[in-house]
Amino acid sequence: MEDHPIAPRAGKIEKELIAHDHKRTDPYYWLNDRDNPEVIRYLKTENDYTEKVMKHTVAFQETLYKEIVGRIKQTDESVPYLSNGYWYYLRYEEGREYPIHCRKKETLEAAEEIMLDVNVMAEGHDYYQVVGLNVSPDNRLLAFGVDPVSRRQYTIYIKDLHTGELLDVEITQTTGGSTWANDSKTLFYTKKDERTLRSHQIYRHILGSASADVLIYEEKDDTFYTGIYKTRSDRFLVIWSGSTLTNDYRILDADTPEGEFRPFTLRERGLEYSIEHFEDKFYVVTNLEAQNFRLMETPVDRTDWSHWKEVIAHRPDVLLEGVEAFREYLVVEERKNGLTELRIIHQKTGKEHYLDFGEEAYTSYVSVNREFDTTVLRYGYTSLTTPNSTFDYNMASGEKTLLKQQEIVGGYDPALYETRRLYAKARDGVKVPLSLVYKKDLKREAGNPALLYGYGSYGATIDPTFSSVRLSLLDRGFVFAIAHVRGGQMLGRPWYEDGKMFKKKNTFNDFIDCAEHLTATGYTDPSRLFAMGGSAGGLLMGVVINERPDLWKGVVAAVPFVDVMTTMLDENIPLTTGEYDEWGNPNEKQSYDYMLSYSPYDNVKAVSYPNLLITTGLHDSQVQYWEPAKWVAKLRDLKTDSNRLLLKINMETGHGGASGRFEQYRETALEYAFILDLAEIKE
Repeated sequence: MEDHPIAPRAGKIEKELIAHDHKRTDPYYWLNDRDNPEVIRYLKTENDYTEKVMKHTVAFQETLYKEIVGRIKQTDESVPYLSNGYWYYLRYEEGREYPIHCRKKETLEAAEEIMLDVNVMAEGHDYYQVVGLNVSPDNRLLAFGVDPVSRRQYTIYIKDLHTGELLDVEITQTTGGSTWANDSKTLFYTKKDERTLRSHQIYRHILGSASADVLIYEEKDDTFYTGIYKTRSDRFLVIWSGSTLTNDYRILDADTPEGEFRPFTLRERGLEYSIEHFEDKFYVVTNLEAQNFRLMETPVDRTDWSHWKEVIAHRPDVLLEGVEAFREYLVVEERKNGLTELRIIHQKTGKEHYLDFGEEAYTSYVSVNREFDTTVLRYGYTSLTTPNSTFDYNMASGEKTLLKQQEIVGGYDPALYETRRLYAKARDGVKVPLSLVYKKDLKREAGNPALLYGYGSYGATIDPTFSSVRLSLLDRGFVFAIAHVRGGQMLGRPWYEDGKMFKKKNTFNDFIDCAEHLTATGYTDPSRLFAMGGSAGGLLMGVVINERPDLWKGVVAAVPFVDVMTTMLDENIPLTTGEYDEWGNPNEKQSYDYMLSYSPYDNVKAVSYPNLLITTGLHDSQVQYWEPAKWVAKLRDLKTDSNRLLLKINMETGHGGASGRFEQYRETALEYAFILDLAEIKE
């Protein structure tokens, strides 16, 4: 190995990009062509360079990989759930990467039926993903989607579960999901646009029919996505359309699949809602005159919003996230003070109660509940120190039954770890929540190494959940922290709206202010502080290293969205048009100027940057590989330091990385080795 391997330099071909009479020059635009052999050659030189720089950590990476995988129970099984007379579950076998999907008829003592063994299906593939498993109402046919490339373009197949044979059906360019009508022969599915990958068409397929599949709905507005599902009551088929700000539904009796879908209510920009069928009415969770959402109900034959009647009023301190209707009970998912709560309401009497979780900081969620006529709620529970747990809760008696808690092979004692909720004061006076976990024997005054994680977009909340993988950092003295920055929904809908569009910079400022709070309170210092984020969280990483490169010892940016301007001006790229209400539409001058002011790629400067590890996948459908590739090339050209700048491209995968159960942790081991090595922790 060379002592100081020479970093690759991408060639420059000046490309002028003009909008609103403003000219940008992009010398690395040419990397936007995965069919160009020169592009592939360059990407491989980046991988070679990363390998050389990290060569001294290869043994450590292997140690970390074995440690991480060693905590995972290899022969394992999910908690079975009941649906239409069958118990469904998936299981893993030792040493095998993929799940085996199974079911048993009526009782768990019945003979096992293997529906799909993905290990067998994936043979000969570097990447293989199966999604959307969907059994017909007569329990005979299984529809499922397959992606062997990692481009999130799925082909739907149908298997006869009685004979084990695949039907002569192969439906390409879909989302992978599908929905059966109640006749068990009519299947609805969603097509993706081949270029933008936007889900935009709903088709009807009739088994055995010589006729071509019928297009029954097309979403013409290119800022919307669409799909189809069936209500848990099995009574209605539902076509949904959605954009960042607006929802739209069409419904049809599932017994008459060749009928015409009717609008639930007229589409109105800014009206968001979701629906849940119950007997002769629909429950509607909506933001209609309710920023944090409220619960309404409406008769099944009069669903226009003018007929909606309030069930639970809007509350400024509680975000209403969703409902699930059972025959006797209604389960309401709420978020208050950043915590998820489950509220149980009797459908007839209105008597209600909340589940008591007994911890100050936790995450709870409704799990798989396929049966409508039951008093048992399946839910999940976890915290930064509590492994993921699955419970059955009897809504009538109040009895809780722990069905399974994630087993940590080799043992795990939660009493050795401590979790805290802090609040960092942002520069505008707002208090930003921070969730922390670390070993109890941590010495605050020692300047501990710390990893701060963030996302902060789309209203997605990064809840405090357990990770056995994270133990490899905690057990080596790290503090792990999540910055619940604006742009997520930790503190309700206003928290999201205060971190998007023309308030997007709050997201970045919050993260920086959280980092400074960690250093000011003695948990770490800038010489030992690391940051990590992926996708839109990679955008966050890109901005904070431009704004405060001095704050971080090292940063990991996974599949980062960093070339904001060029991507958002190109309507042919997946996701672009659907995200105008998240970031802004740069075809409008005001949005263009604001987005340009923070776009990481456009704001790279000749300064000293922290150590950087940037990852991507050649087939990424969400953030195209050329964004991080161009970013690295520009950083390498302009930065004034000699710190590490590494690009790792998985040439076989896309946005989610490797598909195998264990193989995905090879990349985690690289990321952790990068961080730990810089923290001078070598073993």
